[in-house]
Formats: sequence, C-alpha cells, structure tokens
Amino acid sequence: MSSNGTTHQKLDELFPPPSHPPSQLSPQRLPGANLESLAALQDVLKDNHQRHHIFFNDEAFHNHITHRVIAIYALGGSAAIIRDYYQRDSRIQRPAIQSPEPITEENFVDHLGDDKFYQGYVSFFSKQVAEKGAASTLEEFVFSEKYNYQKGKDANAQPEMLSHLLQGLVHPMIHVGYGVEFGLKGMLVEGLALATVQALRVSGFLSAALFAPSSTNVVEHIANRLSSFALDAPATAESPIVSKTGGVHAFDIVARILKDQTFKRRDPADFLKHFTEILAECSPTIREHAEQWTVDLNQPGEVERKMEELVWLSSLLYGVGGLTPNGFQADFFLMHMVTSSLFLPSLIAYLSPRSQVLLLRGYLSMVLTWWVMRGRPTLNIKSFMTTTSVEPSVPTTPASKTSLTTEMTPTPNPFLPILQSAITHPNDHLVKIQRTFAHFDTLYGTRPAGYFKGTELADAELLDGSLFLRASLLTADYVGWFSQFPNEEEDREGEIILDICNTTTEAEAVKNKTWKTRKYHLPSDQEIRLEKGCTKGGPRLRSAHKLPCFLIIQDPRLGMPSPELDW
Repeated sequence: MSSNGTTHQKLDELFPPPSHPPSQLSPQRLPGANLESLAALQDVLKDNHQRHHIFFNDEAFHNHITHRVIAIYALGGSAAIIRDYYQRDSRIQRPAIQSPEPITEENFVDHLGDDKFYQGYVSFFSKQVAEKGAASTLEEFVFSEKYNYQKGKDANAQPEMLSHLLQGLVHPMIHVGYGVEFGLKGMLVEGLALATVQALRVSGFLSAALFAPSSTNVVEHIANRLSSFALDAPATAESPIVSKTGGVHAFDIVARILKDQTFKRRDPADFLKHFTEILAECSPTIREHAEQWTVDLNQPGEVERKMEELVWLSSLLYGVGGLTPNGFQADFFLMHMVTSSLFLPSLIAYLSPRSQVLLLRGYLSMVLTWWVMRGRPTLNIKSFMTTTSVEPSVPTTPASKTSLTTEMTPTPNPFLPILQSAITHPNDHLVKIQRTFAHFDTLYGTRPAGYFKGTELADAELLDGSLFLRASLLTADYVGWFSQFPNEEEDREGEIILDICNTTTEAEAVKNKTWKTRKYHLPSDQEIRLEKGCTKGGPRLRSAHKLPCFLIIQDPRLGMPSPELDW
C-alpha cells in the first residue's frame, strides 16, 4: 500500500496506459512512444499521486509536474527526458498531507477552497468515478445546479463548482483535461480535487441563471454516448461539422470591450497588488459582454464552431496581444488561456449539450477576464500579420544543403524543430504551449484570409491559419531555442558564464547556488541580461537586444515562474 493509502492495484486503475483521444478534434500523438517511455510516464504519475500535494507552496502555486511529462510523452519524448524532468520538478513540491476528515456528499461543500482537504477530495472523486463513470461525475459535481447554486444559501457560500474549475489560471480545467484526453482516471480525480480546493477570488463569477434546469435529459444523453468515452469504454469519434453561421462572434465581444470606456486603463502590473478588487470591479461588466455571445444548438455544428472561436480568441489575445513596439512579450497569464483551450474538444466529448454550453460560456468569461486584467493589450492584427515570420529565426538543420531546400524555404516543416526544442527545454510551460499551437495548426492552419470577415474586430479579415505558427515561433524566440546540435560545453553543473552579460555583481551574488547552464541558440540580435526577480523566484534571465550570444541559465529550483515574472 502506498503512503496515502492507495493500493498498487488502485494506482494501476487510476493510471493505465493512455487511451486514444476521445474526439477527432483532440490532439493526436506523435511517434516516438515506446515501452520505456510508457513505463516512465506511469511511474511518474503514480509517484506524484502518492507523494505530492497539488500546491507546491502555501500560496497555492500549482503542482503541474504531470502536465509537463504527459505533454512530453504525447510528443514522443524519451523515458530519460520524462524521468529527468520529473526528478527536477519534484525538488520544490510539498508532501501530500492526510485530510482532517473524509469528504462525503454531506460535507462536500463545507470544505471547498481548503487545501488541507485535497486528499479527502481525491478519495471522494476516486469513488465517484469508479461507481458512476467520468461523464456522470463531471455532469453532477461540476455542471449541475446543485453544485453551483443552491436555493437558500448565502451568495458567498454557494458551491460554484464550474467557477472553481476555471479559477487558478484554469489549472483545474487543464488537469481534468489531461484526464479526459488521455483516459487517465487519476488525472481526472486529481483535477476535480484541485477544483474543489482552489479558492474563489470573487463570488458570482458566472450567473446563476446559466444553471437553471434544462429540458435535455442528461442521463439519457450520457447513456447513449458512453461508448464514446475513453474513461468509461473504448472511444469512437464522429466527424466534426464546422461551418460559419450568423450570430455574435467571440471577436465581436472583444471589439466591444475594447471600445467600452467603463474599463479603466491599467498597468498590467497593477493587478498583482489589487487582483481581487479589480476582478470584483470588472466581473459584472465582463459578464454582460460575454452573455451577448450567441450559442445556438439548433444550428448544426454549433458547438464545434463556437469551440473554434475560443481557440482563435485565446491564441489571438496571447500572440497578437503580445506584440509590442519593443518586440514580442510572452504574457505568462494569457499563455494559460492558450494551453487550456487545447482541452476543450476532449472535455466537450464527455458532456451533455447543456453542459457543453456552460463550459463554453464559462471559458469565454474567464479568457476575457484575464485579458482585461492584463490591461486589454492592443490587438494590432495588421502589424502582426505583416511583420512576424513563418520561418524559424535560427538554424534548425545542419549547415549542409540539399536539393530540396532553398534560400526562401530553409525549413521543410517549421513545427518539427519547434517541438524538438520544446521537448527538452527547461521551461516547463514551453512544451505545453508548443504542443497546443502545433495541434491548432493541424486543425485550422489552412483557414484563409477573409475567414473572419464580417466580425466587428478591426482587421480580423487579415487573419489566416498562420496565426498559430507565427505565435509559436515568437514564443520560441522569446524563451530561447534549445540547441539542436549540443557540444561538450553544454549541460555543465554549477557554472555561470560571465562574459555574456554586464552584470558581474548580480552574477556573483548567485555564484554559490546550484545553477544549470544549458546551450541555446537565440536570434542574433539578442543578448542575455541577468536580472533580480521576486523574493521567491530569485534571479532570472531575460532576453534583451544588441549583443549576440548563445547561453542562457535556468534555476532548477523553479517548476514554474512566479506570477510576478514573465517567462
């Protein structure tokens, strides 16, 4: 029996070999997985489940070790990479703690937002999923009226489970998303438990009216679709139907918010100090805008169409919104809107039509909220589409040429070096966002300019399917390309290269710490500058300009950047 009371047989049931994706719109796996990488993945998932809490510190920073290793596995990464990054990421984790008391249906609501009860909720949801299946558990405990708004309860004491799922930079939804995409019950129950202990920043984020009982027979719907659910039975997939119809587009909502003078212009840094106040101030107006978005289930293919709108919206706000006069700035918070949107297809596959609409509406509200909280970054689509590249800015193949490459098209497939770099990159968010962009490129990369003609967003008709590749390349440049051609200087322990920066004093201040030096190939117009970070994050490195160099230093203690930091 494991340290938290889970038997080896139970662990095998919670973390079986990953299943096929539940939908044709879900990401497909890349080649490269083998018995060794599968064993490494299962060992990591089981070990983390037994040993670690879902928050790695007292400030509720998320333990997302499993997110990185599953993404690496899905992209064909080796067992060595999976085990190595798990070992590194484990250094900062908190140990699992026993719940003060078991969680039951009677006391379920009483301990929401209290992370001391995380293990209790894990045990509770393990039992629910085993008895009812994944789909019924999601319907009941996330999307039902009972577990969102209860008559007679004080407004501040409502369960609001869908809001819990979407809070915390959408990490609970991401965690659950990995569970349903890969058929991993352990990830599903951990994600649901995370949702319950994730504190709500503001009450009433989603309107109670959304959860009114529907005429849809949810139980009958689930029974008819059980064969589609990888967590309940072998998966089958229906061909998606996606075509454009009328109605209010997600881009229309963004255009209207940009023109809304009731939103105060804020410095993006302000929200760190006044997060709850700003959220409470902005939420009602954001909700009014979000409710104008039309979702008409009488239209064939409406769910797939509206899901596509959210995919484009999240990538647009991050990619186009990140383009500044000083270059591209990858926003840590909006990045999570991109990586979470990857799981919409897999979650939608498990839900009734009523719950599908609830998820889409709730998710739109959350994406808009984070965008507003980050200062409503300017969306200069014309500049983005005319100044950004669709080719890597660094060499991605050996110097020798072949007859199949030309000066105009040096990279046969730009996503291959992007993913290769991301798999081994120390930044644990990079592999996740690049996997996301690669998948969206396969789904929507052939969308032509003019596809969004008629929306209210300025210059939206200029967008085409290259948005995802452009944003992916900008991200790779921002964090640095991992060297495709390492040499003996790479991967040295405890050494800082001082001749690449003019901050000797700061470098000396961290010289006695354990740093990992790895080789990266950055664009030739960049240099590395060592800067002081926040009190918990320690020193960090960011790219600046002017001086070429090829080295970056990563602090192995950090499993993720602190919210005060960019990547």
